[in-house]
Amino acid sequence: MRDEARRRELLEELDRGLPAGRIITDPAVVSGYAHDEAEWAPYGTPSAVVRPRTAEEARQIVRTCLRFRAPIVPRGAGTGLSGGANAVEDSVIVSTEAMTAIKEIDQRERLAVVEPGVVNDHLRAACAEHGLWYPPDPASAPWSTIGGNVATNAGGLCCVKYGVTRDYVLGLQFVTGTGELVRVGRRTAKGVAGYDLAGMMVGSEGTLGVITEVTVRLRPARQPEHTVAGYFDSIVDAGRAVASVAEAGLEPSALELIDRHCLEAVDAWKHMGLSTEANVVLLGRTDSAGPAGELEADAVLACFEKAGATFAVRSTDQQEADALFDARRLAYPALERLGPVLTEDVCVPKGAVPDMLARIEETALRHDTLIANIAHAGDGNLHPLLITQPGDDAAKKRAQAAFDDIIAAALELGGTVTGEHGVGLLKRNGLATEAGPAVLALNRAVKDALDPHGIFNPGKVIADGEGM
Repeated sequence: MRDEARRRELLEELDRGLPAGRIITDPAVVSGYAHDEAEWAPYGTPSAVVRPRTAEEARQIVRTCLRFRAPIVPRGAGTGLSGGANAVEDSVIVSTEAMTAIKEIDQRERLAVVEPGVVNDHLRAACAEHGLWYPPDPASAPWSTIGGNVATNAGGLCCVKYGVTRDYVLGLQFVTGTGELVRVGRRTAKGVAGYDLAGMMVGSEGTLGVITEVTVRLRPARQPEHTVAGYFDSIVDAGRAVASVAEAGLEPSALELIDRHCLEAVDAWKHMGLSTEANVVLLGRTDSAGPAGELEADAVLACFEKAGATFAVRSTDQQEADALFDARRLAYPALERLGPVLTEDVCVPKGAVPDMLARIEETALRHDTLIANIAHAGDGNLHPLLITQPGDDAAKKRAQAAFDDIIAAALELGGTVTGEHGVGLLKRNGLATEAGPAVLALNRAVKDALDPHGIFNPGKVIADGEGM
């Protein structure tokens, strides 16, 4: 919408159809909504930010944008790492941050009904008051919202045992590309009526509609966890420990990896002293009830030792155990303090974790790029973090080449280009390689059916001219 008069007409109509205070056009404020946390992902200048507070307001926004064929970019908290919430030029950013109601927590049916702007940790805290638990726990849980988690099918530390967001979404309400407000899914324990449209919306990254309500499955509050820590000289040895845990048939509630680069960054920031003790730390947790949990923790410990841990112990100090996992969650923000971070999100079969970690090390050397590593290692979801200095264009070019090589290596090992962050802008070429033309065409058909005018998050997930 390059026509300035047309843009003004759009904003005036939006303003007439909504209560006061919903529309933001101040460039200084709007610029803060123009992109997510994805380093180097391109973004345009939006025409406005609109913050609906009800589903009906969201529908009104979509219908108005439809009349003007104005692109819509749905946005949660903006914590994404793939460019999925980045503005398209002259787009309308529809931020669901003001839709924060937890409408219902049903103890008998073990479900919650929430608006998309509810922060993940806030939902978890509310559920805990009822003796219930919402498992998906991305590292951004203190800030990220349920709507954004649904859009990217977010995972987290405990998804190795309990699954990702898709496993907990029972139903959704959303606005379609024709401006209809619809409900899909169910509230019952079982239900197979029609296609799984709720499941299809999970991971769609704002390309199929604006989510206005989410019904999620809950679990009973879990047992206290047992923590196992292992120190390793090499990242490949730590990878072998991950494979050993899988081969033993163990199901830890978390199995996380942090390398020396991350430990040093956390120490420099929070002075925790971890980097003086290990090159790589592998953190495992088990939460089976009673003696079974202790036996499981001992079995994880044995796997660490078998793989060559220089030190391994089952922690008996809960405060110490929590500090280790705090360090894992702090790794990404700590590294951001060192310079721009390009975040990878590949996932490989658990047995391929040692090989993939070795290939990441080789890639770092080949491209002369600093690559730190954190990982949800227990399910093969690796997060190599490529770090450059601001203004170093040559280093940026090398890092981008390394980024592509890591994706290629993951696919070669039978993996996928993204485990939980989504495709957005950064992984479109990788998705094209992974999926192939026939599957991309199926995605295009779904997109055309739900968004026939192509207004939702254009250019995301599949490159322009190829699909979404």
